[in-house]
Amino acid sequence: MAEPAQYEELVRQFSAFGAVKREMNRIMPADCPSGSAGVLTLLGRHGAMRMSRLAELMSVDLSVTSRHVAHLAERGWIERSPDPADKRSRILHLTPSGQEQLDELFRRTTRLLAERLSDWTDDEVGRLTLLMARLRDSFGDCRAAPRPAPPAPEQTTRTPAST
Repeated sequence: MAEPAQYEELVRQFSAFGAVKREMNRIMPADCPSGSAGVLTLLGRHGAMRMSRLAELMSVDLSVTSRHVAHLAERGWIERSPDPADKRSRILHLTPSGQEQLDELFRRTTRLLAERLSDWTDDEVGRLTLLMARLRDSFGDCRAAPRPAPPAPEQTTRTPAST
């Protein structure tokens, strides 16, 4: 098991990783904010699905998912069709235009990573990819797991110093 100092450094690195995500968001088209890009990515990876499943995969409330879906539907990047199993539900799927948009998002992010990691070896990029996947797997499906309670404050038997 790693030393506590290593975990503390890992926490600092996670905090700093926000800069990487912000840079990736800056290269997205103005009409495709990160939440919308996330929806396109999930539909591209998993295929057609109900909005409730999409909200679960995104780990956000259904109302947030609904706003992203409306934004994408207005642009013609996704379609909502009746669910054959439940006419009250809708199935979301990418349109050809949505697939083109997703392809463009991947081109942009791939180009950015290639530029920023140009001094990395293929082996280093491969190891980072494997380690990130392993880290994600170590957390399992954190959307379904309840968050642990924070640790209880330490109990002391000391009394205030008298003056």
